[in-house]
Amino acid sequence: MQKLKYLLMMLLVINITNAQKNAVNDSSIVYRLPIFSNINSTSWVHTQNAFDEAQELKANAIILHLNTYGGEVVFADSIRTKILNSNIPVYVFIDNNAASAGALISIAAKKIYMRPGANIGAATVVNQTGEQMPDKYQSYMRSTIRATAEAQGKDTLITDNDTIVKWIRNPQIAEAMVDDRISIPGIIDSGKVLTFTTLEAIEHGFCDGQANDLEEVQTLIGFKNAKLVSFKPSIYDGIKGFLTSPILSGILILIIIGGIYFEMQSPGIGFPILASLFAAVLYFAPLYLDGLAANWEIIIFIIGIGLIAAEIFIIPGFGLAGISGIILTITGLTLSLLDNVVFDFQGVNPSDFTRAFAIVMSGLLGGVILTLYLGSKFVGNPNGPLAKLSLNTSQDINKGYLSVDASYKNMIGKHGSSYTDLRPSGKILIDDELYDARAMEGYIEKNENVKIISYSSGQLNVRKI
Repeated sequence: MQKLKYLLMMLLVINITNAQKNAVNDSSIVYRLPIFSNINSTSWVHTQNAFDEAQELKANAIILHLNTYGGEVVFADSIRTKILNSNIPVYVFIDNNAASAGALISIAAKKIYMRPGANIGAATVVNQTGEQMPDKYQSYMRSTIRATAEAQGKDTLITDNDTIVKWIRNPQIAEAMVDDRISIPGIIDSGKVLTFTTLEAIEHGFCDGQANDLEEVQTLIGFKNAKLVSFKPSIYDGIKGFLTSPILSGILILIIIGGIYFEMQSPGIGFPILASLFAAVLYFAPLYLDGLAANWEIIIFIIGIGLIAAEIFIIPGFGLAGISGIILTITGLTLSLLDNVVFDFQGVNPSDFTRAFAIVMSGLLGGVILTLYLGSKFVGNPNGPLAKLSLNTSQDINKGYLSVDASYKNMIGKHGSSYTDLRPSGKILIDDELYDARAMEGYIEKNENVKIISYSSGQLNVRKI
């Protein structure tokens, strides 16, 4: 009788415990983040917003629903870092493909589940045309994917005779997904990049189970009856992802520099400066709204542009103002891409700084090259394909234009002095009379002796003597 009472009490405790577990499970939240396209800046924006929302909802788990052939390594690295640092456990459900950047992201998760017939691997770094990048890029990817596998730690199995320690996800196998030179007996021969099917991934520790759908994944991770909340991107998320892509950021920087250059070639306010201002707004606006670009970073960019303009229009030669302007401009553009707090860079990954600096410099160099090329088409080549878009005809007296006093032509060869600075235009004094003049080489300071060399477009062209 006593044994029967004890057995009934045990059954009651078990039932109460199971009821409590089901109650907890029913109140749990599983957050789903779908990524069904190439890994890019938009994917990274979605990941940040999804993790923030999961945190606000106090989600018990995050499932990354993945089907991708890869994408940009820099954003894949950011996503895998987000996963590794998450205080909410992250699981990955590979719904067919996790190639290249997708493999790196998957390996960072706590558990990996794959649909039957799915694949994971082939993480070699390639360019836009599919050609393999030089070894320095492969070296970085090898190190990153190896470190990601190592982050999962080791598994210890204690038996009667011995203690067996092995990697949960073998770093060498992960590295073989990048480097075709790695040979692992029984798994991959050298000369081939490793890709696992679902069953192969399970066998070698790169998949923790097979699942046909999300419901099965929830059951496998212990949240069968939990509420499933899926991330829904807003229109702004898509726009922000597009505007913050490295390619577009470089193009916007190019337009900023090009617009300023072409505005300097013509008087007044015209289309080039408006295009430059519009590009600057598109560059800084999403970064400012996201909290990356601070007020002071935008201000030092504006100061930098102002110093460059002052160097060109006001200060002769090229010195401290121009160099300071270039440094401030690059600094403002670069820091706006980083998640720093004033001058505190402790939370900024060195790779993020390198990426931001590379984006800015590529945009600046591209802008300089393009403006020089288009400048020659607009200004220096009256017979070029873009000649009709600019004014190349000067109203010279010898071509019949007589809107000014023709006697100016008779002053060629005379001497005078600069009444104002000529940078390059200004006033000169000849026989106690003032004339409009233009320096033919460099700048001419006030009270310098000059000689009239030629006359064109209502100005005397002079040279310092």
